[in-house]
Amino acid sequence: MSNPQILAVLIIVLMMGLFLWGRLRYDIVAGLALVSAVAVGIVPAKEAFSGFSDDIVIIVASALVVSAAIGRSGMMERGLQYVSPYATTTQMQVIVLVGAVTVLSALIKNIGALAMLMPIAFQLARKNNRSPSVFLMPMAFGALLGGLTTLVGTSPNIIVARVRSEITGEPFGMFDFTPVGVVLAAAGVTFLAVGYRLLPKDRRGAATLDEALDIKDYVTEARLREGSPLIGQTVSDLKHMADEVAVTAVVRDKTRTLSPLPDAKLREGDIVLLEGEPEALERAVARADLELEGEDRTLEVQDATQEIGVIEAVVGPTSMLIGRTASEVALHERYGVNIIAVSRSSKRFTERLRDIKLRAGDVVVVQGNLALMAERVSDLGLLPLVQRSLQFGSVRRGWLAISILALAIVLVALGVVPVAFGFFAAALLLVLLKAVPTREAYDAIDWPILVMLAALIPVSDALRTTGTTDILAHWLAVVAGALPPWGALALIMVAAMAVTPFLNNAATVLVMAPIAAGFAKGLGYRPDAFLMAVAVGAACDFLTPIGHQCNTLVMGPGGYKFGDYARLGLPLSILVLAIGVPLILFVWPLASR
Repeated sequence: MSNPQILAVLIIVLMMGLFLWGRLRYDIVAGLALVSAVAVGIVPAKEAFSGFSDDIVIIVASALVVSAAIGRSGMMERGLQYVSPYATTTQMQVIVLVGAVTVLSALIKNIGALAMLMPIAFQLARKNNRSPSVFLMPMAFGALLGGLTTLVGTSPNIIVARVRSEITGEPFGMFDFTPVGVVLAAAGVTFLAVGYRLLPKDRRGAATLDEALDIKDYVTEARLREGSPLIGQTVSDLKHMADEVAVTAVVRDKTRTLSPLPDAKLREGDIVLLEGEPEALERAVARADLELEGEDRTLEVQDATQEIGVIEAVVGPTSMLIGRTASEVALHERYGVNIIAVSRSSKRFTERLRDIKLRAGDVVVVQGNLALMAERVSDLGLLPLVQRSLQFGSVRRGWLAISILALAIVLVALGVVPVAFGFFAAALLLVLLKAVPTREAYDAIDWPILVMLAALIPVSDALRTTGTTDILAHWLAVVAGALPPWGALALIMVAAMAVTPFLNNAATVLVMAPIAAGFAKGLGYRPDAFLMAVAVGAACDFLTPIGHQCNTLVMGPGGYKFGDYARLGLPLSILVLAIGVPLILFVWPLASR
């Protein structure tokens, strides 16, 4: 090996060691690798930042923004609402959650799909008094499996498609991964429906910020507007639709308060007082298509950079609100804010929000222009609580996000637009139509992942430009010389699976895909099957919490230990290998070039 080749391998090995060590964050490690590669001369300085203009970075960032918009729409919760009554056992709940995240991961970034459905897992766990660890790891693995089925489901597929384009002049298409991916996903979900029992039953997640705040008795009011499915139904029907929310009163004709008897019929224009956690109240308002208190009052913004949002705050000891109601203070008219929920310890409110005389220590959810909120709460003598993510009181766009995503996927699948442009345009359109606020769109982007990808693209390319991939491929060819074709393919998939837990799935593909292509060329085979094996092996990291961000995301909330992943992941990895190798050979024959 020449000196540049030795340096390229040394940098990759040291980078993998730092990833495994875990003391430095992965984006910092990737940055160090890039700087080192430039310093020793295997990456030209003028190409050091070429990765930041790569389509991969655009696709990943845009997919995360689209995921955030779909999460805000509440459409997944509405879909699961119709299924959850039939999911009464733990096994059925695992099947529903894992199946849902697997299907969703085929359409959007798997980390985004998992993040959207995790709150529902917590909701089911609380409702059934069990640890969320029963659901979270199977859901993470389901997200990885679902990502196998389409080009945009996971980063390895996108990178492998680019490598194929460089080799053959034509990338993999949107659904070229589908025949292999769907079968593996179905087999994996079937296994997880039973295999979740391998997980320890005593795992408990770390306390979340929401649990630390422990505010469970907010009261809000909402109006039955025209078209609400509750018109003509009873209070009992409302409770059934929102089983985590209590109905404390019904106000008719804006003045007459009725006792919320179970058989009381609801009419258009009725105002219902609802009590519960903010997330539960928000779900109830969305499911019943109610108009939240203050939704009909316009809140002004001075320019396009400002947004309407909500914060939680405590009525301070010197607040001007003490002993007064929101209507007496004229909060909306004088201060441009709405109080949309109130909580008082050990108190169940039956009066309307505008008529509640506030006390010191009351907790309120205040809606208004976020740019002016700090000034407004100071003027009112409110003490903001530590920020936590609340969608309560925000606008939901229903089918808008789903429709835009579906349009983008169709245009990409038909070849009308490239993947990067299609998803970037979808993300931009969702922001413009306010399906996701600009601030939340930027928050949704996983910037460390993007930095890591951009830094590793030129580093991994150095393996090719120095000829290192050709040498490694030759060594693999020598090892597999006596193996049958299926054995050679299995070797590549096992190698990708072995490297991914220590490197990161995207980085694994950047390193392994050129090697696999050279390996296939050395054996006289077409590269397609070997590139598919790399994509499957790199995407199926079921053994550790560090190889894929989906696994990392559930580690803390699930209370998992490092070794827990192998208990469920090792048999799943063997299953993927046993089914994946013959399946790839069937779909992508190893015909000689």
